[in-house]
Amino acid sequence: MPTRRRPPPRRRSTPAGEHRAVLLDEVLRVLGPMPGEVVVDCTVGWAGHAVALLQRIGPNGLLLGLDLDADNLPRARERLTAVGHPFRLRHGNFAALETLLAEEGIHRAHVVLADLGMSSMQLDDAERGFSYVRNGALDMRMDRSRGKTAAQVLECISFADLKQALTDLGDEPQAHRITEAILAARDRAPIIQTQQLARIVQEATGAARWRLHPSAGKWNLHPAARTFQALRILVNRELGNLGNLLRVLPACLLPGGRAGIISFHSGEDRLVKRSFREGHMAGLYRIISDEPVRPGFVERQANPRSRSAKLRWAVCV
Repeated sequence: MPTRRRPPPRRRSTPAGEHRAVLLDEVLRVLGPMPGEVVVDCTVGWAGHAVALLQRIGPNGLLLGLDLDADNLPRARERLTAVGHPFRLRHGNFAALETLLAEEGIHRAHVVLADLGMSSMQLDDAERGFSYVRNGALDMRMDRSRGKTAAQVLECISFADLKQALTDLGDEPQAHRITEAILAARDRAPIIQTQQLARIVQEATGAARWRLHPSAGKWNLHPAARTFQALRILVNRELGNLGNLLRVLPACLLPGGRAGIISFHSGEDRLVKRSFREGHMAGLYRIISDEPVRPGFVERQANPRSRSAKLRWAVCV
């Protein structure tokens, strides 16, 4: 009697929030957190990097986790509490890192990390307005307690400013055409929903029949991805905040302290590269990374959102 083949086991989906942090092994390698050190995670999120950092510094160290998005802190607290080592969490903007450290009674840190990317949880939550796939209110604010929403920005932004944002912050090659379409649509009705904006961009670029997987093993960038990225950076003043962080960073590090910045956009990476190089030439940093550290093939396949990640690091004098 022939033996019956057992069906293959069903693949379990990854629970929300359990995604592996981008470039985690590389962050631990280049920043080298040691037992007893003070570590600052400027973008703690759901503690993907922070858990591993806290495990490395142990019970005699201290981790301070910051996040502009207060919604991330309860989950981060839960995960860090499970590690069992000392940590503190603050709702705050890393642009004010020097002030936040002083308020916590921390003079300087051994390690400072900032991951500038969007978390999967934020992107997958339709209510936050970051997703061009899931419909929701066009918000995009990291800190929902203040500032204009993306819908409010689009309501009054000029043609020149929107085109420049799409070009400089989104690297969008069809910035002029998309800007024309958005302003024409705005004249007909307010743009207040994410899929409403996504449709405008798709129609303007002739990509109304876009498909994520045009064929096996191939990925297509959504035609509205760059527009959403540019608006998010604009709404949250991300480049300005990053510039302030880079300016105060040397003063926040102990001698021999290590800093790491993970960026996902060419504008961000240029700012980090220039700041680290200028700091090195001015004698503020002893060593800086020659080239950015990028995700390997396995990580890019497992997490397509990591494909544009670049990690640059510097060591204080």
